[in-house]
Amino acid sequence: MTDYTPQQIVARGTRVEAETAADAIDNHPGLEGATYSILEEDEDKNVWRIDAFPTTEEEDEGLMALLAEYDLKVVRDTLADADWLAMALSGLPPVRAGRFFVYGMHDRGRLPASTVNLRIEAGAAFGTGHHGTTVGCLQAYDRLLKARKFNKVLDVGAGTGLLAIAAARTGTKLAVGTDIDKPSVRIAKENAQVNKANARFVHASGLGHRLVAQNAPYDLVFANILARPLISLVQDIKHALVPGGTVILSGLLRTQERMVKAAYLSRGFKVVSRIHRDAWATLVLQRP
Repeated sequence: MTDYTPQQIVARGTRVEAETAADAIDNHPGLEGATYSILEEDEDKNVWRIDAFPTTEEEDEGLMALLAEYDLKVVRDTLADADWLAMALSGLPPVRAGRFFVYGMHDRGRLPASTVNLRIEAGAAFGTGHHGTTVGCLQAYDRLLKARKFNKVLDVGAGTGLLAIAAARTGTKLAVGTDIDKPSVRIAKENAQVNKANARFVHASGLGHRLVAQNAPYDLVFANILARPLISLVQDIKHALVPGGTVILSGLLRTQERMVKAAYLSRGFKVVSRIHRDAWATLVLQRP
């Protein structure tokens, strides 16, 4: 068996074409772990772009075959033999989302004095603050903080740990994060130390870890994952929240918003607000 040479797949089309293809990636059983982003490249010409970064030959072939089914212009480039993900992220600009300022080491010399500054380094975990779903969660949380504090917060699918760390840095006494990916848990713990944040992270699928159960119920739950897991976890999230507690959902495309919202409304949740950024949606709901 030969090592896979990292590739970058870029597909361009209209918004409808790109969103439809992205939705197909999310719902493809063989591409559940695929890493990709979708963004608007040219507003005037209605050009949207999907950037996918397969890590195995099977993922590569699956993505190429799927994208070929849609009217997208697809190109594939071989990436340099290096830590390509860290290289790609190292030049990204800092992100401002409400009171939060997310930055990397290369921006440490230009931090605002009036913001909650969170240093998140490039790595193999999702959630540097640049993706529309992560920004949406931070913006939603910033708005909620204007009215109240949250003593206990759970972050499901924590990735880099950014959201749990943001909670810990803004008055949360207990912040717990879970992730199905072991390297992400390690990275989240490192980020918590760097940011001097009292947040704990554990390797778990969904809400099944003992630490999560021991500290339930929570005042606020972040769940920035994918549409199908958000739907499957609705009852678990409801049980993890205090009555009247808040959940911030993201990781879903605008085209998936209706079905995710319907799953939570059917369990008695009420919609508080929503945020749209690029092709992505963030929902804020309140438990009955």
